[in-house]
Amino acid sequence: MSQISEEIRLRVRARAKHQCGYCRSLQKYVLGVLEIEHIIPKAAGGSDDEENLWLARRLCNSYKGIQTQAIDPVTNRNVKLFNPRQQKWLRHFAWTNNSTHIAGLTASGRATVLALQLNNPYAVTVRQAWVSAGWHPPTEDDESC
Repeated sequence: MSQISEEIRLRVRARAKHQCGYCRSLQKYVLGVLEIEHIIPKAAGGSDDEENLWLARRLCNSYKGIQTQAIDPVTNRNVKLFNPRQQKWLRHFAWTNNSTHIAGLTASGRATVLALQLNNPYAVTVRQAWVSAGWHPPTEDDESC
């Protein structure tokens, strides 16, 4: 059972602007509630402190699991995954293929795209529909941090 208070949960949601810190899916378009995730998983020594919490889509969070690092496919080095609480999304990622795919711009971004499977077929299909509806990509005003 989680020890995270409802007050902290509400603050994390507000600070994250109600969007996944990894794929930037907005809560108003996601079927299901975005999860409060541990940036450093509890299994890897992370805490329930607010500074270690952010929002994630269930699929992003499940692919992340207990990972804190992954291999950058360009440098073949093990690097830290993107930290949505401390880093700017637009510095590490960009939208490609008519805004349906996420490209990593940095070692951390590239490793995160692969580790969290940010371009999995389900995500790409949903983004295609959102683009058609004019709901995607999120604007810079939606950028958190």
